[in-house]
Amino acid sequence: MQLSQLAPNLIAAGLIILIAFPVHEFAHAWTAWRLGDSTARLFGRLTLNPIAHFDPIGGFLLVLSSLVGFGIGWAKPTPVNPNNLRGGRWSEAVVAAAGPLSNLVLASIAAGILRVLITLGQNGTILPEIVYEVMIRLVVINIALLLFNFVPVPPLDGSKVLYGFLTPRQQWQWRPVLEQYGVLLLILVAFLPLFGGETLFQIIFTRIGYPIINLLIGVEVLQ
Repeated sequence: MQLSQLAPNLIAAGLIILIAFPVHEFAHAWTAWRLGDSTARLFGRLTLNPIAHFDPIGGFLLVLSSLVGFGIGWAKPTPVNPNNLRGGRWSEAVVAAAGPLSNLVLASIAAGILRVLITLGQNGTILPEIVYEVMIRLVVINIALLLFNFVPVPPLDGSKVLYGFLTPRQQWQWRPVLEQYGVLLLILVAFLPLFGGETLFQIIFTRIGYPIINLLIGVEVLQ
């Protein structure tokens, strides 16, 4: 990786650990609390304090992977007891969806700031190039978190969203199987280039993520 790209990647990784991960997990905790489950609150997770949500391994891997150009990491999962939730079988899906949707909100905020910076630049305000690079990465990473977490494979949030669409009988049949083989399925989705040299997630990100990112920023930064 070029040194010019290293600094923006590391700064963006730090902001993901300090902002995006805590907001994601807080969204889970707050939604669960509003629906009647105080488990996350009892564990001190109903907070935006990044320390409460920090996972040492996930954080270390995010920083390490950022050194080679792509970020892979995670925060500490938010504890939720579905038996305490109000709202029937959809409640767990709502709690699960809250996390990825918070990343869409963060991506939109970062894109809005980037639009302002681009306008200032066009009007003659000179800003360091690293500022633009960091903001672009924040948009990209948050959209990646949105899409990746919605993949319907355990332990990702999308699996619990999927369960909301299943009947109780279908859940009884399929949930144990998905939970048992979820890690293997996740490896297939994220790491194995089975589709013309691309992984399934790369295809999803290219086909769906790129248009969302370009729409939010207002210019075609990815193609």
